[in-house]
Amino acid sequence: MSDYLPEEVVLQILCRVPVKSLIRFRCVSKSWNSLITTSAFIDSHLTQSLSLPSNSNKLIVSRGDFKTKVEYYEFIHDDNNDSDSSFHQFQNVEFPLSFSYFKLIGSVNGLFCLCEKEQIILWNPCIRKFITLPKTNSVSAVINGFGFDARTNDYKVVSIATKPRRLVEVYSLKEGAWRKTSAGDSLSPGTMFLCYNGAAFINGAVHFQATIRITKKLKVCPFILSFDFGDEVFRTISLPNSVLREELEFDIFGFRGSLSVVCYTHRIRTSCSIWVMKEYDDVNTWSKLCTVDLFGVIRRVLGFQKNGHVIVEADLKTDPKLSSYDPQSKRVKNLGIYGRSFNSCADNYVESLVLLNKPVLFDKANDALSLRVGSSKRKFWVESEDERVRDKETIRKLKKAMVDQQEEIATLKIEITSLKSQMATLKSQSLLVQQWSNQVENTSSGVRDVGS
Repeated sequence: MSDYLPEEVVLQILCRVPVKSLIRFRCVSKSWNSLITTSAFIDSHLTQSLSLPSNSNKLIVSRGDFKTKVEYYEFIHDDNNDSDSSFHQFQNVEFPLSFSYFKLIGSVNGLFCLCEKEQIILWNPCIRKFITLPKTNSVSAVINGFGFDARTNDYKVVSIATKPRRLVEVYSLKEGAWRKTSAGDSLSPGTMFLCYNGAAFINGAVHFQATIRITKKLKVCPFILSFDFGDEVFRTISLPNSVLREELEFDIFGFRGSLSVVCYTHRIRTSCSIWVMKEYDDVNTWSKLCTVDLFGVIRRVLGFQKNGHVIVEADLKTDPKLSSYDPQSKRVKNLGIYGRSFNSCADNYVESLVLLNKPVLFDKANDALSLRVGSSKRKFWVESEDERVRDKETIRKLKKAMVDQQEEIATLKIEITSLKSQMATLKSQSLLVQQWSNQVENTSSGVRDVGS
C-alpha cells in the first residue's frame, strides 16, 4: 500500500479505522502489524476516537447473577433522544474469566480494572485481551481504585490497606510493578472507607466515600476522599451542605465529565437526590440536578443517559431489571436487561487498542496469566498437562477464534485486492493528470516566449 500512498497518509487513515478492522489489518503485512502495535499509534488512535462524537454514544453495563456468580457485560448504544429505543440495540460481551466472581473497580479509555479477592486484572474487551497484576504487599482487605495519569500517559491502580498498618501502593502499567508510596501520610487519623466497591475516576483522580471515626460510636459526617494519580496525594471534598448528616449513604458518579453524587435517605429509602459539582474541587458550585422518587420500586441509581434520564435498578414484578427513569414524568421504563445485580454499574465506553502492545505470559507465582513488563525477577512457566485439561474450554474457544480469523483473513485478502486495483487506477489517472499538467506548462511557456 505504501507504493501508492505516503506513510503519513496511511497513518492518518488507519487512526480513523475501527478497532475490529485494525485487528484484522495486522495480517496485511509485517509493517502494518508493527505500526498498529506501537504505543504512538495506540495513543493517536485513542485521541482520534475520543474526538469523534459518534464514539461517545456507547454505555457499558455490568451486572451479576447471584445463582451463577457470573459477571455479565453489555454494550448499549446511547443516542441523545427521548425514546430510549436505542437501548434495545445492545451487544453482549464475553468475559474471559467466567468461572470467577470479579467486581468492577473502574474503567478508563476502554480499559477495565476488575478484582476478585486478591486478584486484579486489566481487561480490554474490544481486543479480547487481559492481564493479571502481581499481588500487592498487603495481607488485609484493601480498597482499590483505577485511573489514568495524563502527565505520564500511564494507567494506574491504587491499593489502600488500613490494617494492620496503613499502606498505599500504586501499580503502573508502564512499569509493570507495584510501588509503595507515602500517600498514607496525607490521610487524617481515623479515616474510614465506607465502600469497598469501585471508585469514580474524574479529573485525574479516583474518588471514594469516606468518614473519620473519632470514637467507636462517634463519627464525623461523611465526605469524598480523592486520590490524585499525578501527585499521589489524598484530598477531601465536602458534600453539599443541605444533605450533610452523620448517617448519610451516597454513591459517586461522573456526570458529563463532572463530579456528581447520589445521596439516599438513610434506612427508609423514599427518595434520593442527585448533585453535580459544576467547578471541580469548588464545594460552592454543588448544584442539585434532580430528585428520584424511589417509591419501593427503584433500588438505586446506576448511571446517566445522554437524554437526561437516569439508569436505575428497579424491581418490576419479578427479578430486578435495569430501567430508565425520567425525572420530568417520573416514569420508569424497563430497558430489557434482566438479572439480579450485586455489582451493577453503567458508564461511558470508548473502543481502544490499549494493551495490544503488551505481551502476555504465564506467571507461576500468580497461577494466572500475567504481564511481563520491566521485571526480570518473575519466573515464567509452561502449563502442565493437567492444567491443559482444566483449560479445555479455553482451548476450544481459541480454536473457534482461529477459524473465525482465517475466514476474516480470506475476506480481508479480497478487500485488499480490490483496494489495490482501485489504487492502481488512481495512480494511472494521476499520471495522466501529471502529463496534462506538463503539457499545459509547456504551452504556457511557449506563449510567454512568443510574447517576449
